Amino acid sequence: MNIPSDIGPSRDEVQAHRGASAIAPENTIAAFRAAAEQGALWVELDVALLADGTLVVIHDDTVDRTTSGTGSLGALTHAEAAALDAGAWFDPRYAGERLPTLEEAIKALGELGLSANVEIKQHKHHKSLDQLVHAVQADIRKRAPRTEIMISSFDPEALKAMHSLEPDLEMAMLWWKAPEDWADKMKLIPATTMHVNYKTLSIGMLEETSKSGIKVRAWTSNNPVELLSFWGAGLTGVITDNPKLFLG
Repeated sequence: MNIPSDIGPSRDEVQAHRGASAIAPENTIAAFRAAAEQGALWVELDVALLADGTLVVIHDDTVDRTTSGTGSLGALTHAEAAALDAGAWFDPRYAGERLPTLEEAIKALGELGLSANVEIKQHKHHKSLDQLVHAVQADIRKRAPRTEIMISSFDPEALKAMHSLEPDLEMAMLWWKAPEDWADKMKLIPATTMHVNYKTLSIGMLEETSKSGIKVRAWTSNNPVELLSFWGAGLTGVITDNPKLFLG
């Protein structure tokens, strides 16, 4: 079901969750291409470090679920990760799809005319937060001029560290549900945006964030009806596996 044209997010506030992951294998170039074909302007993607310090686009801390391989990211080099099939698990049509590095993803996004919400994952195998955020900074600085970048994370320390390196980028604090002291926590980062699970949205919370000038995007909604009552209250955007549902 498509939402009415006068209700819902603007086109630039619809983010494709791990790419258009409803129709292509998540966090792959194929999923980003599918998002662009659906008319999305933004994708959300996850990044983490491999054993050799390469940033790879993947949600989990192992390759078991979304590739032909097994094992921790912390035990794999770039060469080993690049040899894995990251598409066949989703559909045989995507056999041969690779696990992209962040650098490769940023290049592809530029070619597709897409911008990126880069979610920084903190995993136990990471050697240091400093290594992680500097690696992210190095790769996102290679983006095309029209590719915008924002940073999100469940880890406020990662956002603080990224803000110190890239103060002009939008920082989004990720929560399942916004805590009662969300305003204080946002100021400490500082962040101007929060991303919360759509199931925990409330009119009252959105009215308060709107008064404070805080953007709120809902994750991960795949049914426009679920959000209809929230747009007028101050919901800013949506992160979805199927962006065409919100693009009309």
